[in-house]
Amino acid sequence: MTQVLLATDSDSVHSAVDAALGSDKTDIARVRTGVEVRAAVREQQPDVVICDLQIGNMGGMATCLDLRLEAEMGRVPETRVLMLLDREADAYLAKQSRADGWLVKPLDAVSVQRAVLAVLS
Repeated sequence: MTQVLLATDSDSVHSAVDAALGSDKTDIARVRTGVEVRAAVREQQPDVVICDLQIGNMGGMATCLDLRLEAEMGRVPETRVLMLLDREADAYLAKQSRADGWLVKPLDAVSVQRAVLAVLS
């Protein structure tokens, strides 16, 4: 079973990801803030974190960098990160945060599925 951690405060993003990935072979957990991601990764050890760029109190870029630095120190397991961007120009931020992949919203099911498969392979 694939374990997905979705970090978003947007119900529409959650619905789109759940519709794209939800199945009996995928378990999707959700956190609503960036500061919750580190603890959730430690506890759940997901295969991939899908991180919305715009999430409350700690954005997606800071959240991804936090995971990378914590993994380098051995405090959380290394985890693949797929970032959800608001516009194409935000790809620069995704690269700087060392995300494994990114998608520009609005999301469609096929793109989400392909992006998750790409970051997991």
